[in-house]
Amino acid sequence: MGKNLFNKVWDRHTVSQLSPTRDQLFIGQHLVHEVTSPQAFAALRERGLNVKYPDRTLATVDHIVPTENQYIRPFKDSLAEEMMVALEKNCQDFGIRFFNLDSDSQGIVHIIGPENGLTQPGMTIACGDSHTSTHGAFGAIALGIGTSQVRDVLATQTLGLDRLKVKKIFISGERQPGVYAKDIILRIITELGVMGGIGYAYEFCGPAIEALSMEERMTICNMSIEGGARVGYINPDETTFNYLRGKPFAPDGEDFDRAVRYWQSMASDPDAKYDDQFELDISTMGPMVTWGITPGQGVEINSPLPTRDTVHENEREITAKAYKHMGFEEGQPLTGQKIDVAFIGSCTNGRISDLRTAASILQGRKVADHVRALVVPGSKKVKQQAEEEGLDRIFTTSGCEWREAGCSMCLAMNPDKLRDRQLCASSSNRNFIGRQGAPKGRTLLMSPAMVAAAAVKGKVTDVRNLLPGGGK
Repeated sequence: MGKNLFNKVWDRHTVSQLSPTRDQLFIGQHLVHEVTSPQAFAALRERGLNVKYPDRTLATVDHIVPTENQYIRPFKDSLAEEMMVALEKNCQDFGIRFFNLDSDSQGIVHIIGPENGLTQPGMTIACGDSHTSTHGAFGAIALGIGTSQVRDVLATQTLGLDRLKVKKIFISGERQPGVYAKDIILRIITELGVMGGIGYAYEFCGPAIEALSMEERMTICNMSIEGGARVGYINPDETTFNYLRGKPFAPDGEDFDRAVRYWQSMASDPDAKYDDQFELDISTMGPMVTWGITPGQGVEINSPLPTRDTVHENEREITAKAYKHMGFEEGQPLTGQKIDVAFIGSCTNGRISDLRTAASILQGRKVADHVRALVVPGSKKVKQQAEEEGLDRIFTTSGCEWREAGCSMCLAMNPDKLRDRQLCASSSNRNFIGRQGAPKGRTLLMSPAMVAAAAVKGKVTDVRNLLPGGGK
């Protein structure tokens, strides 16, 4: 019996066995940001420890930075400024490479890793952020960790972890126009539930996954965590290798060819064993949108919202809570629901391909008068490329705000927040109560194209109606 990628990479990075189920794993790449690292560095100082391998740690700033103007210091938010100062000092004191605001490579941690070639197949990657699963798109084991574990990686370059089971997520069928990677992962989470992946790594595979670009694959793996999985990954292939070729931190020349041979060897064997399997045919699937307070509460755009008596018994309490918070009625359609804010960005959908898609919907159209629309590139490199292509002019001409790189309205740790009971069409990854900064605020997760369509119409709409030949 062959082995899957997860177990190949795990075995290759196991330093020692701590118990029958727990191993000490070497971490090949450690990524840190300003929010979860200050206490970890403080713990090193308290113990008189150094960072074990500073060249295997890279830092950036993303969560708390303003996106309207990043260069006025100190920041208006005193806690944000405190976090910035702490990370600047920690990187200087411990000799860690830092993509600060004055760096051309600054951006959201899960975007700058791949675009700089730091994320590579066969790696173990850790970061104090739950959406570290994004990096699994390259065929890596990528783990979101807590502050105490950030401390452990800094001090030892290892983690004590229980081995996960592996669930094969086989996706077949050809996407229809208007259906994107975001729709696929929202459908998977809706089908399996937000707890369906607990104890598992998800291996995404099948013809529909193989047809995705690298940036689309990152969207899929990014939201694995929203389905309860600790890890989500895709086997590396020519799409992966072509993306990495020429990246600043990727091997080059003969070293790249040698690396490709190793990366290919890490892919799951044809006869690999799995602990569970799920199959989905997306050939007839339409665009998805969440209606509730978890990423698993989603429907296709033209389907009615579920009634409480049709959901699983275990879901009825959270369903009732969702309807109370969102103010929607059972069985109603979401199409036509008025929105107040449109947000395009985040580590899920803040890459150049996401911005191109959104721009294609907004070009020649105007954002509805009552809608505030923000477009936030995921990194400075994405921002530069978008401006070189003229996407920024499309956004501003349509009535969107064009911002600096950062996490922005994905979460309430910077000035970009909802107010009161505003309803936001968002390309981000979480729709939890209060996630976007207002206790009564409401979030609908959807693809960047769907967000752009909602911004134009001023209400939730089927983006397929705005595609060529689909009407106005």
